[in-house]
Amino acid sequence: MDPAGLRHRLPAMQRRTALALVFFASAAILVLEIMAGRMLAPYLGVTLETFTGIIGTVLAGISLGAWIGGRLADRHDPGSLLGPLLIAGGVLTLLSPTLIRWAGPSLRAAGPAETVLGSAIGFFLPALVLSAVSPTVVKMQLQDLGQTGEVVGGFSAVSSAGAIFGTFVTGFVLIAAAPSRTVIFVVGAALLLAGGATWMKFGGKSAGQAMLSVVAFGVAGTGIMAITPTQCEVETAYFCARVVVDEDRPSGRALWLDTLRHSYVDLEDPTHLEFRYAKLVADVIDTLPAGPLRTLYVGGGGFTFPGYISAVRPGSTHHVLELDGSLVGIAERDLGLVLSDDLVVDVGDARIGIYDAPEGSFDFVLGDAFGGPSVPWHLTTEEFLSAVADRLTDEGLYAMNLIDYPPHNFARAELATIAAVFPHVLAIAPASYLDDRAGGNFVLVGSKVPIDFQAVIDNTNKRGSTETTIADDVARAWAGDASVLRDDFAPVDQLIGRL
Repeated sequence: MDPAGLRHRLPAMQRRTALALVFFASAAILVLEIMAGRMLAPYLGVTLETFTGIIGTVLAGISLGAWIGGRLADRHDPGSLLGPLLIAGGVLTLLSPTLIRWAGPSLRAAGPAETVLGSAIGFFLPALVLSAVSPTVVKMQLQDLGQTGEVVGGFSAVSSAGAIFGTFVTGFVLIAAAPSRTVIFVVGAALLLAGGATWMKFGGKSAGQAMLSVVAFGVAGTGIMAITPTQCEVETAYFCARVVVDEDRPSGRALWLDTLRHSYVDLEDPTHLEFRYAKLVADVIDTLPAGPLRTLYVGGGGFTFPGYISAVRPGSTHHVLELDGSLVGIAERDLGLVLSDDLVVDVGDARIGIYDAPEGSFDFVLGDAFGGPSVPWHLTTEEFLSAVADRLTDEGLYAMNLIDYPPHNFARAELATIAAVFPHVLAIAPASYLDDRAGGNFVLVGSKVPIDFQAVIDNTNKRGSTETTIADDVARAWAGDASVLRDDFAPVDQLIGRL
């Protein structure tokens, strides 16, 4: 075999074309990497571990692909490899949503191993194949050993530029502009077309053979992608969202965000609270003095509590900090939300929005923000809770909903953090949670003044509930020597227990 001789018989690749192919292939990998978080979210949630698994898996594909691509380009004519690599990358890109949809249900409530496995199933092979493009193109451009450093360095820089472009355009534009399957389809189709054109020009294939390959693979990949169902009713920039009608309560609506049944609203009875944690929060609210409340919410979700508090305490006002603006539209359309002067929603990250809320003006603050099963770490720290405390009146209460499982390292750390900011604290959960036999939702409460914890106990008892309430020194003893979470150390995803 004489790869060098064969290359002399084929058209030379212009430097601009070579740079464009490397740029495009690298950009496509990063588009896939960022969209992977969106496609895996319905099964794995949106957590640090999810993105760690995705980044590590894609980097492994890039590393192995570059090595394999270089070896193949040394042993075969690179011109004949380039088109098939791009076509294979396009096909694998088109198949990724289907592979994730098939494998996803078995990955729910996953740990690190399952997260890496899910990432590998959908995205390892596309990253590997597309990463082989760069060394293949470089091999075609090496004409003079005296310019090896310039050629390799130049293409490495363009590859990095493509990756940067793919990252920015996906994170800042594409995720908010189109559903993930649409983005994946466009990228996959573009790779197929580029592969067909490249194969036809530099691989010795006739136009008919090249385009027939593209059409065949494109139809197969698109067909499989089209018939694969999706769980999303609405795909927002952050979540796969759907609203489900309660078969046992026709007026009830449950909002699902990715893997969690996040909120529940009864369209006819806003005082109906479906979730156990919501009833506990209501028990806490009931200890506040009678009359309207000024409330602040860290996370809106289904906007259950603005409706509830307005119903039981007419005249109350509500200020909601919600990251995902699409959820506001879903709540208005399907969950009975009506915005007004008394119910204001600020769309944006609560860590930023909290500083725009007026200090000392809220009677009650509810922390109910989730990214998957965990609270976003920057909304758990002493620094954030200090900002919350500044927004409360002297008699105000802060209540937080969180999920944890034995050994409850996160719940203990968060309680220790609340106790570092507020002189008085409560923890409310079933006894089986507090003695580490089971897990689920905890409600933690902080206040600048003593909390009427006996009233909380009386409220839960009236409902026939079996939750246990521990306060102040007893609550601190349960937290034990757990570390206070701070901005420079808040490993929430690692602390949270597994189901």
